[in-house]
Amino acid sequence: MKKTIYIFSNGELKRKQNTIFFENEEGGKKYVPVENTCEMMIFGEVSINKKLLDFLSQKEIILHFFNYYGYYSGSFYPREHYNSGYMILKQAEFYLDKERRLELAKAFVEGAVANIEKVLGYYNSRGASLGCVLDSISNLKEGIGKSNSTDELMAFEGNIRGFYYQSFDEIIKSEEFSFDSRTKRPPQNRLNALISFGNSILYTIVLSEIYKTHLDPRIGYLHTTNFRRFTLNLDIAEIFKPIIVDRIIFSLLNKGMLKSNHFEEKLKGIYLKEKGRTIFVEELENRLKTTIKHSSVGKDVSYRRLIRLELYKLEKHLMGEKDYQPFVARW
Repeated sequence: MKKTIYIFSNGELKRKQNTIFFENEEGGKKYVPVENTCEMMIFGEVSINKKLLDFLSQKEIILHFFNYYGYYSGSFYPREHYNSGYMILKQAEFYLDKERRLELAKAFVEGAVANIEKVLGYYNSRGASLGCVLDSISNLKEGIGKSNSTDELMAFEGNIRGFYYQSFDEIIKSEEFSFDSRTKRPPQNRLNALISFGNSILYTIVLSEIYKTHLDPRIGYLHTTNFRRFTLNLDIAEIFKPIIVDRIIFSLLNKGMLKSNHFEEKLKGIYLKEKGRTIFVEELENRLKTTIKHSSVGKDVSYRRLIRLELYKLEKHLMGEKDYQPFVARW
């Protein structure tokens, strides 16, 4: 299985013979074997050149760039070997048809909410008092099917997530990591910093998986396709945020693997330090490699593979082969 490489240090990334070579500001050197690499996440100030980009394009390795605060900045997306004119036309056809677009958008939200309920049910059965939150979400989700527009749909999803986030304090039970409310750009507390960081990385992982399909990441359905570079990855990520990002956060905090000293306050916001980011991505990679029994495939598949399978299901839906049904965790 190919790996994701994370670079947090400042330095220079370049091609050296038939491999990738990174040298940090302190003179530390590291070779990155291209055969085992699918993508690279760049958090540090890293210099690159055209020779390297040409090499990465040949090897189909994607670069994802994050700014100083860990927010996604953009990607080097090599020429799309699998992109299909036919599939782009089908994606556009479904987007331009209001009913068919809304049908897909509802499926993404239904998948996200079902996985939120799975997470809440898991912790509720382990002593957290989440019955009221589950009831509130159950009542609200009835509005998903009745929504007449994506704006209305996203409003329902936002309200559901509002109740969901209220449960975080009950699940974590830590004064150092109290939730209060969802805040972004900048996050106002440690828990918000973790959510923003985890979601940002998940968006890029989904984007990398889209690259390996015939789909075009610029055409999404729940999130409006506009001048924003990519939207389909945001749609698919909604389904997996609760069972990947949120579960990782709960695990790291409840096990005491992340502490208050892994965060810092800058420019009126709270952010993860490099050590905290390293701990998070290590746990994320462990989760993505974890396998579960997949009923329709008939064998164990990793969480990363689940994301690709979700994209294949979408392709089949667009081609009229099989109606799309979002993945819902079974535990």
